[in-house]
Amino acid sequence: MAHDRPNRRYLALAFPHLPTDRIARARWGRSWICDGRPEAPPLAVTDTVKNAVRLTGLEPGAAALGLSPGQTLTDARALRPDLDAQPADRQADAGLLHALAAWCDRYSPLVALEQDDPRERTMPRLMLDITGCAHLWKGEDGLLDDLLTRLRGQGLHARAGLADTQGAARALALHASGGSHPRAVAAPGGARAALDALPVSALGIGTEVATALTRVGLKTVGCIADLPRAPLARRFGAALMTRLDRALGREKEALTPLRAPAALSAEKAFFDPISHESDIDRAIALLAEALVPLLEDRGLGARRLELRLFRVDGHVERLQVASAGPLRRADRIAGLFRDRIAGLRQDIEAGFGFDLVKLDVAQSERFGGAQGDLVDRRAAEDGFAALVDRLGARLGPERVRGFVGADTHIPERAFGTLPLSRLRAGSEPASPAAKAPVPPLSRPLFLLARPEPVETVAQIPDGPPLRFRWRKVGHAVTRAEGPERIACEWWRDGRSAPTRDYFRVEDGDGYRFWMFRHGLYAREAVQPRWYMHGVFG
Repeated sequence: MAHDRPNRRYLALAFPHLPTDRIARARWGRSWICDGRPEAPPLAVTDTVKNAVRLTGLEPGAAALGLSPGQTLTDARALRPDLDAQPADRQADAGLLHALAAWCDRYSPLVALEQDDPRERTMPRLMLDITGCAHLWKGEDGLLDDLLTRLRGQGLHARAGLADTQGAARALALHASGGSHPRAVAAPGGARAALDALPVSALGIGTEVATALTRVGLKTVGCIADLPRAPLARRFGAALMTRLDRALGREKEALTPLRAPAALSAEKAFFDPISHESDIDRAIALLAEALVPLLEDRGLGARRLELRLFRVDGHVERLQVASAGPLRRADRIAGLFRDRIAGLRQDIEAGFGFDLVKLDVAQSERFGGAQGDLVDRRAAEDGFAALVDRLGARLGPERVRGFVGADTHIPERAFGTLPLSRLRAGSEPASPAAKAPVPPLSRPLFLLARPEPVETVAQIPDGPPLRFRWRKVGHAVTRAEGPERIACEWWRDGRSAPTRDYFRVEDGDGYRFWMFRHGLYAREAVQPRWYMHGVFG
């Protein structure tokens, strides 16, 4: 049976009052806990459960008022007529939890949302893999102190559980206690000892299974940890054994982070938060210089970089830039972010300042080195690629585009545009149409935006025109070549779409045109129409 490695450490964060904390923050500000709760009626969140409006969220201290989760709103108002009941907003709660997960990146790159059966209505949770991270805060106690203090300063009540397994950390967080910073920590290798005294409901097995176990006297995790497995699984379900094994480290549990951790990253913390743009520029330059040796050691160049600015109040600003080719020059990286900031529609909202800045290499590729210029000794990448990068930083990488061939024989569909960063990276394979040799001057260099109607006179219905009138100007044809027949794309336009017969014609003044008859005479159209599609230069 697989076991978790003993050196892994998981931190679970539970938010028992997230819905009411969200409302309180909006009403009284994010520092409402530290400043003291204003005098106001008790706050509760309601939702429809089992055809009745019930309390699903309560603020701390509600139990002393006789309020409890699951209580009907009618009963609650009978006890507290002044109860401030607000409807639940799960979307807003989920948005706040996602924002907290992004903020927790300051402690670990591996942050996951805890997903449970919505019918159980368990408190929202986050799971962090802090293996190898605690030393940055002088140990696990320092990390927990910093994290819980900052969450309290943001107006959020949180509980923390720390253990070798996710299941144990989760159980400890749900039942943590102790002052304003409730926490429960299992020493390395001590998950079993920490879990023994916890109720079986801490395993997250659901209300029905937990009640059934309690009725037969199995009230704690220690009561079932060493019992025969087969009878337990047969009577209470296999999910019970899975949860128990994961909590005790007998079975591995995968952690699925919200975002994949960057392969290369640099960060800088500030004792005094920064807010001026010049300070942010200097921080970016320092982080870029720190990344360059890491890229060089691996023979890589950065293609896409992400800057994260962690605000004191918990908000995280994100900026991304992309490069047309692999890049590992600190000045170019800093310049891209400078252009990106300059191209923003509004200034970065610094609030009370940023106390942590992170620069991640979100995408990289092999770097083969650049050929320098013998005259002014500039690298070749300082030319067109640098221009593409700067335009992409200001306007957005998707808006700086180049032409690419398409696999179709319809002229106006034979090309498209793609971001130049993708074209230069070679990630978009050339289409068969782009590889096929084209006879010289068989197609005009200039195509109209859309084919334009032409009035024609032809000697025979299916032959080239003798005269035509286009844009109110008449032309006499002295020479014609064709037809070049192009059938419709029936899989896109339908089987009834007309065939095109293209002709290259020349008038008496030497001007050459590319025009087509739309539809085969007497087969697809009684009187086919003519269109001008291009002009030869």
